[in-house]
Amino acid sequence: MASDPPPQADPAAGTIRPAGAIDPAYAIDSVSALSEDSRRRMFAFIRRARRPVTRDEAAASVGISRKLAAFHLDKLVDTGLLRAHYASPEGTRKVGRQPKVYEPTGAQITVNIPDRRHELLADLLLDAVLSERADETAAQAAMRAARQRGREMGEAARHETRPGRLGPERGLTTCEGLLEQYGYEPVREAPTRIRLRNCPFHPLAAKAPELVCGMNQAFLSGYLDGLEVGGVRAVPAPEPGECCVRLGSDGGEQATQPPPGH
Repeated sequence: MASDPPPQADPAAGTIRPAGAIDPAYAIDSVSALSEDSRRRMFAFIRRARRPVTRDEAAASVGISRKLAAFHLDKLVDTGLLRAHYASPEGTRKVGRQPKVYEPTGAQITVNIPDRRHELLADLLLDAVLSERADETAAQAAMRAARQRGREMGEAARHETRPGRLGPERGLTTCEGLLEQYGYEPVREAPTRIRLRNCPFHPLAAKAPELVCGMNQAFLSGYLDGLEVGGVRAVPAPEPGECCVRLGSDGGEQATQPPPGH
């Protein structure tokens, strides 16, 4: 399988995601589009063809009219599963206007409720293995890789959106796009504090909390650094059934911690 294309910035969210990937907000729509039998069979036919497919070919593959096939194919384009353009089928030359052809976008769909991001964790661990230095342990390499990835994403978002100086409140608002995209389910507890209601790395975090939670904190800290958010930290704040990290201002975060002995 080909490697993923370079990430692209998402100006609306202030985050980046793999190029060609289906926005998580539309993943359910994409899955729903495949619930119709003819549509699903045409999509499978086009994927197997390994070349652009015309409407006539798609219609013939499932035994429906060209007009109905066009309706279903355009639905698949709308949900990001197919791309369309005008070209002659391979090996043919046609006089006049070229037919509309369809091919897969290569996007992968994953729907988890609540959202899980095990592929991100696996990618960070792979980075750590490939870049581990002689003077660090495997765990240290993992923390470094996670923080570096977060910083790169923050820098890319800042370069794309050019938000200017970011204090705690505006900074956290900007961060919410990334947090939502990666399934953290952010809740604004206060103007300068965000609680994360979901752990994208569960249940792996429960198996190795020190490693996974540490990487999670390092990743979010790196993002804050790269985005240049002033006065905000990602700090450990474990709660049952939630993410182990909370984002808050340097001063306001201390007040949320329980007193000694609690």
